[in-house]
Amino acid sequence: MAAASLGRRAAAYTPAAAFVVPSFPSAVGRGFSLRPAAALRPGAFPAVSPMRVAALRRVAPHSLNMCGAAAPVQKSEEEIQAAREVKKAAKEAKKAAAKRKEDGSQKKEGASQGVAKKAKEESVYSQTVNLPQTTFDQRANSQVKEPELHKFWATEQIYEKLYTENTGTKFVLHDGPPYANGDLHIGHALNKILKDFINRYQIMKGRKVRFVPGWDCHGMPIELKVLQTMKGDEKKNMTPISLRKRAAEFAKATVDKQSDSFQRYGIWADWSEPYLTLDPKYEAAQIEAFGAMVKGGHIYRGRKPVNWSPSSRTALAEAELEYPEGHVSTSMYASFEVVEASAALKPYAEGLRVAVWTTTPWTMPANLAVAVNAKLEYSVVAYGAIKLVVAKDLVQTLASKLKKAEDETAPTLEILATFTGAEVEGTKYKHPFADRTSEVVLGGDYITTESGTGLVHTAPGHGAEDYLTGLKYGLPLLSPVDDAGRFTEEAGPELVGKDVLGDGNTACIEMMDKAGALLKVEPYPHKYPYDWRTKKPTIFRATDQWFASVENFREACLKAIDTVTWMPATGKNRITPMITGRSDWCISRQRSWGVPIPVFYHKETGEALLTEESINYVRDVVAECGTDGWWELPIEDLLPPSHKDQAHLWETGKDTMDVWFDSGSSWNGVAKKWGGGE
Repeated sequence: MAAASLGRRAAAYTPAAAFVVPSFPSAVGRGFSLRPAAALRPGAFPAVSPMRVAALRRVAPHSLNMCGAAAPVQKSEEEIQAAREVKKAAKEAKKAAAKRKEDGSQKKEGASQGVAKKAKEESVYSQTVNLPQTTFDQRANSQVKEPELHKFWATEQIYEKLYTENTGTKFVLHDGPPYANGDLHIGHALNKILKDFINRYQIMKGRKVRFVPGWDCHGMPIELKVLQTMKGDEKKNMTPISLRKRAAEFAKATVDKQSDSFQRYGIWADWSEPYLTLDPKYEAAQIEAFGAMVKGGHIYRGRKPVNWSPSSRTALAEAELEYPEGHVSTSMYASFEVVEASAALKPYAEGLRVAVWTTTPWTMPANLAVAVNAKLEYSVVAYGAIKLVVAKDLVQTLASKLKKAEDETAPTLEILATFTGAEVEGTKYKHPFADRTSEVVLGGDYITTESGTGLVHTAPGHGAEDYLTGLKYGLPLLSPVDDAGRFTEEAGPELVGKDVLGDGNTACIEMMDKAGALLKVEPYPHKYPYDWRTKKPTIFRATDQWFASVENFREACLKAIDTVTWMPATGKNRITPMITGRSDWCISRQRSWGVPIPVFYHKETGEALLTEESINYVRDVVAECGTDGWWELPIEDLLPPSHKDQAHLWETGKDTMDVWFDSGSSWNGVAKKWGGGE
């Protein structure tokens, strides 16, 4: 916009001296409006003198068309002078703004507490706006402040003083120990911080609070961490005691790291007096608790199928299993030739076979029976040149499974007769590739028509239900598999040494096919137990193990549940069925890093020495020397006085206790020491 137009508009509102001009004349054309100087921030633009305004007024009014381009006119000397004045004013305004900025940065001062006050120009508001003056930081600066706060708590012994000075009742929140096998994660933080909430709440109520932190220092998680740091030759030459030494060092170092992290979280606890399950006194208290269970008749040794991890080479408890998504087994439909039919089946005995289904073909060498449900109906169906016994409700399902790829439709399975499971019992069949004859027996309600054929291939050495059925009929406990999950000589020369979860499984299917017993093979996706540490599949395998039975005190546990106030109340509904359905607990582990089961075995007879005297004597030795003494001391120093003269006849057991027994007995080693809570 031309300066003349700008001047005329200014004169129309008020005397020229009362106005200011923007730094650039064209600003008005961009939507700026002229306002009285009083409405503008003082010093925003340089004031235009009366002489300059007069010069602007003399500019020709037609020099700018407000709605179009400027008309071409020859500029006079006055116009040129006016343009120079405007340009000069713009430069002066720019210099003034730069100077104000420079002066402002130079006048910044740092306050003594880190609060900076910016120098400002005097304005009409400086005496009317009151801003707070404080030494409190606007930012948390937690990396500096939190360590200072923690140091203050420690120096002033705040946690200890509150315990001493509070007059309320004692409150002990017993800490379930985390594994000392790595750095902390968000789960650790959640666990400890929630406990800290509870403890601080009780402190504010005036109660005497003790929180003793603890660590699980034994077991497979730590042993695996140690083994992962070793190379091939070092691992092969590792002895039980050298492994234990390395594991103890690793656990203690990890405890120190985790303790520092927990304290950095701001958790109040007795960090100088934690409980470690590898401490000799703690181990002795654990053996004492074990002895009390032996005395109460809750501990026994037996041979039964347990969850076994070939990758870890040890038995596992249910709590040590996980069931990942995506597992697919190779399932197999097979048939066994009947050599002696029951009375009801005799009219159909010629060419008769019993149809079974399994997701573990590798267990076929251990087959000792076929189980049926006494209440279900079973049909004899014609299938080509043979007859099959199958659950009536699964006839059509089996027909669809027997359909071959080249067939357009599934084969027709004509039902010839139907009987109850009880009428099928007693039928004898020949094993497809083992030289023996077995019977059809009655199983339990675990036999359904949801899948398979309704007849269950039974190997007592490789399944929980199979084992119970085998006990009922006095079947032997055949389990031709070693610690590494490979077939032993009992499985036969064609299978010995093969991996039951690999080439051994495939070989069993091939042998069934060769014997004419194979009906169908197909993949079967389902839940399958994996070792939670190695992340590899497990198997069911019969071995000699030590078990803790809950049968003798199950009712007492259920009654105790009613004496507890559960928060939330749904907790009671969860734990009740857990106790009701709890099976015996396999507490023995075939590992070196743990508290030993304090048992001695007679070298010739295999008889176990596990008495109150022997347990108490080992407890006292452990309290003094730690559990390393079980591997380091001569057996004469471990046997009780009554058996020292027979030391040459005995040897120590090699099994250790499940690590859950360690933490599960912490009440005896820790909580009892502090006198418990209310």
